[in-house]
Amino acid sequence: NRGGAQGSLGTALGAKAPADGYTITLGHSGALVINPHMYNNPGYDTLKDFTPITRGTEMPYVLVVHPSVPAKSVTELAQLAKAHPGKLTFASTSAGPQLMGELFRLTTKTQMVHVPYKGAGPAVIDLLGGHVGIMFTVPTSVNPHIRGGKLRALAVSGSKREESLPDVPTMTEAGFKDFGDAREWYGFVAPAGTPADVVGRLNTALGRALVAPDVAKRLQPLAQKAVPGSAVEFGDYIRAQYLSWGRAVKSTGAKAE
Repeated sequence: NRGGAQGSLGTALGAKAPADGYTITLGHSGALVINPHMYNNPGYDTLKDFTPITRGTEMPYVLVVHPSVPAKSVTELAQLAKAHPGKLTFASTSAGPQLMGELFRLTTKTQMVHVPYKGAGPAVIDLLGGHVGIMFTVPTSVNPHIRGGKLRALAVSGSKREESLPDVPTMTEAGFKDFGDAREWYGFVAPAGTPADVVGRLNTALGRALVAPDVAKRLQPLAQKAVPGSAVEFGDYIRAQYLSWGRAVKSTGAKAE
């Protein structure tokens, strides 16, 4: 584990590791496909410095508000933001949630105050306390508070509803198609130049582990879905995500804070 710069420090170390298959990186969507567009120099080139192994897991973003925010739907939240420009606050913990908030502001043509945090823990604490009103985050961080009535979920990203939040509509169902199938994901990558046979062995082993019953049982409470596949498929996915998030960063003008 090497924290810092929203995952960029650890990812940069992985890029510089020997290409022998003994050091692999648990790549995060924020670090691999969003940070390179938000930092002037994250310390690596996602498309050149890594060899994809397999996708790991994915989960949607969920839009939650403190109960003091009088909005029961995404449309009502947009109307509230328009009626009170600059009054609503949204928290972010990394590049993905920040960009989701920026996309919401851009899509709805509203003004909200961005409040960046260094981690989900302090952000959720302030959200529960009503110090900030809105947050795009992952179900792992807020599901217990949603079920307990301490936070209100308005929508989830993605094309399908989240199994752990079956009553919460998708952003598309809520009328906000511009958010598409935005998801947070993890995957495994090795340094560029790692031999193909080594990548193949790692792909097989990791794929088998990800679909093992005991692993699935551990992932379910975290609202994470295992999505292993071939190295080629993961490479194509990374490139598509890199371009998609790059366009989103450019359109919003978001920068890392």
